[in-house]
Amino acid sequence: MAERAKPVTASVWAGILAALAFPALILAAFAAVLLSAETGRAPSTSDWAAIRFTLLQAIVSAVVSVLMAIPVARALARRKFPGRAFLVTLLGAPFLLPVIVAIFGLLAVFGRGGVVNAALGWFGLPPISIYGFHGVVLAHVFFNMPLATRLVLQGWAEIPSERFRLAASLGMDASAVNRHLERPMLMTVVPGAALVIFVICTTSFAVALTLGGGPSATTIELAIYQAVRFEFDLARASYLSLFQLAITGFVAFFALRYSGYAGVGAGLDRVLRRWDAENSFLRSIDALAIATATIFLIAPIFMVVARGYSAIPFMSTSVWTAALTSIVVALCSTVLTVLLAITIALAATQLRPHGKLLEIAGLLAVAASPLVMGTGLFLMIFPHADPAKFALSVTVLVNAMMTLPFALRAMLPAVRNVEADYGRLADSLGLVGWDRVRVLILPRIRRPLGFAAGLAAALSMGDLGVIALFADPETATLPLQVYRLMGAYRMEEAGAAAVLLLFLTFGIFYVFDRWMSHDAHAR
Repeated sequence: MAERAKPVTASVWAGILAALAFPALILAAFAAVLLSAETGRAPSTSDWAAIRFTLLQAIVSAVVSVLMAIPVARALARRKFPGRAFLVTLLGAPFLLPVIVAIFGLLAVFGRGGVVNAALGWFGLPPISIYGFHGVVLAHVFFNMPLATRLVLQGWAEIPSERFRLAASLGMDASAVNRHLERPMLMTVVPGAALVIFVICTTSFAVALTLGGGPSATTIELAIYQAVRFEFDLARASYLSLFQLAITGFVAFFALRYSGYAGVGAGLDRVLRRWDAENSFLRSIDALAIATATIFLIAPIFMVVARGYSAIPFMSTSVWTAALTSIVVALCSTVLTVLLAITIALAATQLRPHGKLLEIAGLLAVAASPLVMGTGLFLMIFPHADPAKFALSVTVLVNAMMTLPFALRAMLPAVRNVEADYGRLADSLGLVGWDRVRVLILPRIRRPLGFAAGLAAALSMGDLGVIALFADPETATLPLQVYRLMGAYRMEEAGAAAVLLLFLTFGIFYVFDRWMSHDAHAR
């Protein structure tokens, strides 16, 4: 039976406006950048070097991340062991980990005074430097190898257990299973995963700011930052922003188009057993892959905590002020993100099938670079006021825009399920407007709502992007304060501030996720 047409209510109009707000903001920032770019001005040698470095490091980071992820995902797919679920969850930690904290941890392991160089000194070998191209790639692999592992592991999970049972009955060994089952899946999953990581690496600002920065290790976003903050060359920042938009938009299109895995058919959800991988040699290989990945992920975080926690009570007032600023910015950004995500989700659900357009509009921020957005907003504000006065407001706005796609993807399926299950009953009872949201929707989406709020708050807490472009010396969030302390070689206080940022980031995620999800099905 066809669904009866429903009137366009005020909540639907609010959702339409919310869904169109950020595409409009992206277009406005793009227009400001475009109008400020000088026609006929060719990129300089250093600009081309930044473009080449951006593309090269993103390609190498994506390839290395995926190549390292494949053996780890294979090992997790065919092994069951105590703590496996926790390890899979741990793979999501770098996504929430503030970039500046991870970099501080990588410096503690691979830096001049780090563990690796200390070990090399024991053997009389020369030290290694983490700065430059290989340092940027190392940091990107640290962040993105876990993401690639999760994406590839999902591909393995979608191969029905019956396929492996059939392979065992046909006497296939590990190489035959790889050739007939695993390799076709990887050929489908790996390109999409690599493209997603490539997009992430092209828009990574904090990594290049702290580990790159030299003439031969400058990304486009870092060049934009330098053009605005140090040279005040807005025209150069503008056409570099156009290059960045072109790269991210083009690759994001293909990433969304080719990500995912179509599967090889349905199964009966039987318990998976891998007869092809039950020899001791393959068990050793899998154990080595899992152990290496675990140490690679845990060691930098452990070093941050070990080196910095004891100095927390002795931090300066500026660090605590920056921490309070970060909490306020994160809370404001989270409230804005959640309100927009709920509004868009409600409108998209009521406007089916046309609601898909609202969903796409809300996801467009995936292709936008935060620093390019910041540059556009800087160009819009500069003729009328001091951009530094709007540093925190713009940071809240851009953080909400960048986290909206994640919140929307978490809440939209839940809202659709609630309307599908209880929508007709609510209509018959005349439950509409805010009463419908309060009584029907919110109690049944508390779990994804809490996750979305926690994710938005954590990502905002750890962001070091727009605030670095706008902030004056008197304004700082905690990530920016950590960076300033590192630049001033106050490494002990920077380590303590990094530990505080780490605890606050995971703490605010835990509070939202647990508090809003608590007793989610009580009503």
